[in-house]
Amino acid sequence: MENLIDEIKKLESKPKIIKNIFNKREIDDFLKLYQDLPITVHNKKQNVIKKRWLQGFNKDLEKIFCNRLEKEIGKFKMDNLKDDEGKDVLGLIQESYAPIGLHVDGGFELNNKIYKQSLIPLSSVGSTVIFKNRYYGQSTNFTTDKKELGMKNLKYGQNLRSSEHIGMYGSKSFEEKLHKKFLSHEKIENLIGLEIELVYEWEVGSMLIFDRTNLHCSSSVIEGKKIGLTTFTKK
Repeated sequence: MENLIDEIKKLESKPKIIKNIFNKREIDDFLKLYQDLPITVHNKKQNVIKKRWLQGFNKDLEKIFCNRLEKEIGKFKMDNLKDDEGKDVLGLIQESYAPIGLHVDGGFELNNKIYKQSLIPLSSVGSTVIFKNRYYGQSTNFTTDKKELGMKNLKYGQNLRSSEHIGMYGSKSFEEKLHKKFLSHEKIENLIGLEIELVYEWEVGSMLIFDRTNLHCSSSVIEGKKIGLTTFTKK
C-alpha cells in the first residue's frame, strides 16, 4: 500500500481551471444528456438527484469529452462505477439543492492508482472548495455527526463515514471569516486543521481538474439548485 501511495503522490499537482473548454452547443448537449438519462439515486435527505453517464446516449459528446480531458491530463482510465451490464460509466451528473459536505473521492478499490477528477458546471451559480489537505483512503464523507458515523450497512458505491480527519492535519481552528463566506453549512469544528487551496467559482463552459486525494466540498453558495458533471480517473 505504501508503494501505491508513493506512485499516486508522483501524479499529484495543483488544481487547474480550464476556461471556455466547452461551447454553448456542447453545454446544451450535456443538459439534454442529463434530461435523457435515467435517475440512479434520488436522495431526498440530501436533496440531490444523481444520474450515471451511461455510454451510448451521445457518442459524439463522449468522444469530445474524453479527447479534451486527455489533452489536459494525458492518458487515463475511467474509474467510475459500472453500469448494470458491467460497462464503464463515464461520470456522474448531480442536481443538488443543498451543499454537499466534506469528502474525498478515493474510489472503492484500494489497489487502484487513483488520478484526477473533473467537474463541469452545467449551471452558473455555485462554487466548490478544494483543500490542500489530502487523504489516501477510499471514498469517505468526513463528519463528526454521531448518527452519520453510526452508518455501517453501506451499499457498494456509498462513501464511508469517518471522523478520522480530526487531528490528522493539526489542531488549528478554521478561519471564521472563510467559514461564514463559503462553508456555513459545515460545522466549523469539522474543519479543524484544514486549509483552502482553491475556491472554484462555477462558470458554464469551464472545467475544474484536481487530484482525487484532495479533500473538498461544495460551498454554501447556491441559488435554488445547481447541476454539475463529475468524472473520476485512474492510471
